[in-house]
Amino acid sequence: MSRAKGRGHKIVCRNKRARFDYKINEVYEAGLVLTGTEVKSLRQGRANLTDSYARVIDGEVWMLNSHISPYPYAYHGNHDTDRRRKLLLHKREIKKLYGKTQEKGMSLIPMSIYFKDGKAKVELGLAEGKQVFDKRQAIKKRMADREMARALRQRWESD
Repeated sequence: MSRAKGRGHKIVCRNKRARFDYKINEVYEAGLVLTGTEVKSLRQGRANLTDSYARVIDGEVWMLNSHISPYPYAYHGNHDTDRRRKLLLHKREIKKLYGKTQEKGMSLIPMSIYFKDGKAKVELGLAEGKQVFDKRQAIKKRMADREMARALRQRWESD
């Protein structure tokens, strides 16, 4: 599941649509370069990863379209809410990700932002997009599982 579980982790936000819209092949943990007001806003849980993605640009990984709300108590110098944010990875990981994202249909999707030992981290998924058919299949499977659980629960209660 998610590496962001356990002691010393505080999950700030998740991209709930990531596993529905994409098939996640590999997961990476990356550091996040932030300003002071962004960190304070994240500690309040004010972030959104819907429609965000990551790209390798000039040998660096950047997270785009992520939204971190302005810190309400900042007097001046509040951050730009939708700016691109640099992600920190090892050089060999960046090269591997660059090669993989050049393949057709592969994307880097931020799946969650969390604090690990006081440092902001992003869980990145190397993903390929699902077709509409695959999404329908996932919905049908989820409905069938619900029906089965409901039937078992009713049978258990009637005994």
